[in-house]
Parts: sequence; structure tokens; C-alpha cells
Amino acid sequence: MTFELTILGSNSATPAYGRNQTSQVLNINEKLYLIDCGEGTQHQLLKYNIKSSRIKYIFISHLHGDHYLGLIGLISSMHLIGRKEELTLFGPPELKEIIDLHLRYSDTKLRYPLIFNAVQPFEEQVILENEDVSVRSFPLDHRIPCTGFRFDERPRLAKINIQAVKAHAVPTECLSLLKQGIDCVSDDGKVYKSSEFTYPPPSTRSYAFCSDTLDSGKYHDSIKGVSLLYHEATFLNDLLLRAAETYHTTALQAGIIAEKVLAKKLLIGHFSARYRNLEPMVDECRSVFQNSFLALEGTTYSID
Repeated sequence: MTFELTILGSNSATPAYGRNQTSQVLNINEKLYLIDCGEGTQHQLLKYNIKSSRIKYIFISHLHGDHYLGLIGLISSMHLIGRKEELTLFGPPELKEIIDLHLRYSDTKLRYPLIFNAVQPFEEQVILENEDVSVRSFPLDHRIPCTGFRFDERPRLAKINIQAVKAHAVPTECLSLLKQGIDCVSDDGKVYKSSEFTYPPPSTRSYAFCSDTLDSGKYHDSIKGVSLLYHEATFLNDLLLRAAETYHTTALQAGIIAEKVLAKKLLIGHFSARYRNLEPMVDECRSVFQNSFLALEGTTYSID
């Protein structure tokens, strides 16, 4: 099953050096989940040949403009190109008022259902469950209410050992149960054990998105053991005081967090416009967490 992340925007408050504001697309089993929608998101979707019609869900972390000001334009464009399929949006409760205001004063009646789900910013909660994934929101520690999102893949089915099945003439009607880890009893009373006729299912994968936040530790339990962690790293650690004043994290802190929560891999983003060269940022991360990488726009990262 596909489980991969494409970065659309990696900068912080303002675009700079060809870098855009925060936005990314998570592909889970060919369903697209858009996470944050800074200005320029539509252009990035076009640039990287990602069809907006494939986006099923949108998640907005908070109401600072670099994380959501591209949303109204995207919603409107979906309307103009004739979208009919419903779009589900998760975000701060106040976001609905903002959207309604724009639609009212532009006299726009969307051609498709827009389903809005308010995310409570002060408690962890399951906000979406489908056949592929379970999504949780969790509070971050920013200047205004802000949430992170964790996507946990549903357990996958075991794979049938074809050779063993053929050698023991396992009835076809047993295969579905065996894949689910359930032993099967045939009509003549013979027991076929799942463990003997299947290979163990692949390990489940997970992705956590940590938008703007102080390293307060409040959210660390929510991202424990994640396969891929995206964490903001707005500044280098020589600007630690500036990071604290603005409720942001440094690259060194992001690396320490990834090490502490036992993440398998770390992506850093939300870079300050003061940095043209980003290599010192990933070097700082790798000084404590070697498996660290820059979130580079247009790059797709497989989640293993």
C-alpha cells in the first residue's frame, strides 16, 4: 500500500529563495490528504502534477496565514473546475467562520459538499478513521492554538504462503480467514492454522506532522515511535532565545525530540527566510539524530 509524503511548501512566514509556505500531501493507498495550505499551494500542486480532484481530506493546523491562506483559493478553484465529490476539512473551530464569510461575500455556492470538522486544540482526539488510516490531532505549544496530526496505518493483512496452501490443499474459502490471522476449520473438521499458511503482515507505518511549536515536551507522547516525523525547525540553535520568543523550535531541538521519541526518520521544515543555505540546519539535527533530512519542495519521501 502506498504511504508517502510530498512536500509542497517548506518555508515559514514569508516565501524566500524559491521556497513556499507550509503545505504537504500525504498519499495513503492513493487517497490524498493535504496538510496545511499556505499561499502558493495551488501553484505547487500544478507544478508537481498533483490533481486537486484527488484530495479527499484537508487538515489545517492553526490560523497563522502561512498555514492556511491558500485554502480559500483552493476551495474556490475546486468549485470552478466542477468538483462534485465531497471534501472533508479539519481545522480550528474559527476556520468555518472564515470560509463562510468568503463564500458569502463572493456569492459562491459550492458545487460540491464541503464537510467541516472542528478540531479541539487542547486535547488529543481521534478525528478520522477509514479503511486505510486512523488520524489523531494533538495539542502543540504555539502563540495561538495549534495542533499536530498523526496518521497511523491500519494493520495490514497477512500474506498467503501459496506453496504451503497448494501442498496441503487448503480450501479456497479458508484463505480470507487465514489472511486475517484466524484459524479455519474445514467442513470435514480439519484445522488450518493461520500461522502455518501465511507470512506475517508488514509492520504498520505512521507519520506525524508537528507544525509551529515550542519544545515544551507536552506533545512528545503523541509522536512516540513514529515512522516519519516532520517537525518545524525555524531557526538554528544560536537563535534559541528568538525561537522561544516566537514559540518555535530550533534544528538542534528537533533532532533531540526525534531521538527522545524514538522516531525512525526526521524531516525538518518551516525554515526562516533568513537562511538561504539550509545545510547547516540538517547538520545541526544530525549532530544528535543521524537519520535527519531537509523537507525539500517537490520531493516525495517514502514512509517505511
